[in-house]
Amino acid sequence: MADKQEIYVDISGEGFPLVLIHGFLGSSEMWKPQIDHFNKKFKVIAPNLPGFGKSNEIKSSNSIEDMSIRIIESLEKLNLKRFHLLGHSMGGMIVQQIATMYGEKVDKLICYSTGSIGEMPDRFETIDQSRERFKNQDKIKVANSIAATWFVDGERAKLFYLCEEAGKKPNSETIDNALLAMKSWNGKENLKNIKNKTLIIWGDQDKSYKFFQVETLNKNINDSKLIIIKGCAHNVHLEKPNEFNSTLEQFLNND
Repeated sequence: MADKQEIYVDISGEGFPLVLIHGFLGSSEMWKPQIDHFNKKFKVIAPNLPGFGKSNEIKSSNSIEDMSIRIIESLEKLNLKRFHLLGHSMGGMIVQQIATMYGEKVDKLICYSTGSIGEMPDRFETIDQSRERFKNQDKIKVANSIAATWFVDGERAKLFYLCEEAGKKPNSETIDNALLAMKSWNGKENLKNIKNKTLIIWGDQDKSYKFFQVETLNKNINDSKLIIIKGCAHNVHLEKPNEFNSTLEQFLNND
């Protein structure tokens, strides 16, 4: 079994570091369209959170704060002094936490399909309902049913298979720990302490994070800009990868 401190990190390309943090039921492989695009100009670093993806043999965590520390520890081992930081969904909670705790290390911050409240009041189902379903039903079927809500086209979406594969990796303890971590996290009071130049990306048909969540980020993070991608749900980066990549690229390239 891998050492619990050494989460698996995918690294591709050379240049200024761009760190991509996946969300619940995710993995580094869900960033494939972004890695293939950005590794031509950036050193793209995609960690697998403890218990997920290629880190699925590593003991998971039930706290967003602890996940944030684990990410920072892995980046410090790579001798990264400063980097751009993007987080999706639960990963967006982690990057908010990192920006609060280690803001001097972050150049530009991207909060994508996320919010400041882990409980997600208007989510397609409550966190507790997800926990119960995972405990009482087939784990992979539940994971796929949740992932289907992340796409306008559900399981028919072209890149749904990336979520399907990632959802097979975490065990039941990892899944429950992640749901508990989200449920217990509230970063709203810390938003005013985020000083980094920030881009917020949101799909207008997201069933996990409703508009008030991203609006709260935009109103409370001082130097922030909100971009809404129309016709997308929770996984804009896989539904409209070209539009997502160009939006991100423009933000990273502009001072």
